[in-house]
Amino acid sequence: MSPRRPAPAPLPRLHRIELDGTGPEDVVFDHAGRVLTGLGDGRLLRIELPRRPGGPAHLAEIGRTGGRPLGLDLLADGRLLVCDAQRGLLRFDPDGTAGFDVLADSVAGQPLRFCSNAVAASDGTVYFTVSSRRYGLADWPSDIVEHRPTGLLVRLAPGGEPEVLLDGLQFANGVALAPDESFVVVAETGARRLTRWWLPGAEAGRHDTLARDLPGFPDNMSRSPGGGFWVALAGPRTAPLDWLHRTAPPVRRAAAAALRLLPPLPAHAAGVVEVDVRGRGIRQLADAGRQFRMATGVAERDGRLVLGSLVEDAIAWCDLR
Repeated sequence: MSPRRPAPAPLPRLHRIELDGTGPEDVVFDHAGRVLTGLGDGRLLRIELPRRPGGPAHLAEIGRTGGRPLGLDLLADGRLLVCDAQRGLLRFDPDGTAGFDVLADSVAGQPLRFCSNAVAASDGTVYFTVSSRRYGLADWPSDIVEHRPTGLLVRLAPGGEPEVLLDGLQFANGVALAPDESFVVVAETGARRLTRWWLPGAEAGRHDTLARDLPGFPDNMSRSPGGGFWVALAGPRTAPLDWLHRTAPPVRRAAAAALRLLPPLPAHAAGVVEVDVRGRGIRQLADAGRQFRMATGVAERDGRLVLGSLVEDAIAWCDLR
């Protein structure tokens, strides 16, 4: 379904928390309300937000994956799921002394080269995405431009092997579960849509579109306190890319090859959209003041919205109240 499009509103003033590294691509809250994120050098950080704007933030390194952490999900027992673009799907105890457990490093006999995001159900089943089977993280723009659907939605049951639920997704990215776990939803960045896979009951195994024609390119997702979903928008829709996606495959391949020689600059904007469980738009917030670039992660707790970014050397937060 196409969401009812809310009128864009400005993001409240964003407050940056500077980091000593780049690319806090996803952000999640732990049970104590602290923010967890991963950086491009493999470090995982725990950040205690300031009580007020301008106050001190407390940062601590809690682990190193040895690869490139992307999407995160906090388990009920406090352990952390980590999608590492180089190592696969990992599990880690931020408060323990053990290392990282590798839950999956291959899917359908192929190395898991671009594990993007994951979410765990109450029964321990993990749903995770593979953004592309053609390109790794360093070449993600090529996948968007070439527009060949090779992304996956994968299920990993406790004690089982990874099972592909959906193939042929347009850069599968963020993933989230409905509050009642009746479906799992995945963000298809290249198609600007949210795709739903039904889980129990008569609809089980069927997929459809939860929301299409989003106002930007969806990235990571999280559940919103109101029972819907926050979706980070990594960049706004652009007419040149719309045109390119309508051209013949050889044209797109040539454009992708050229792009690898001259990578695009990230959009000087940040945006998020909140949708309900029916895919209807609740609100759209956009930053027109260039406070933060390329929002790729979003999470809300106690009226505070936190953003992550693939390219920034900071996370950002704002008060929604």
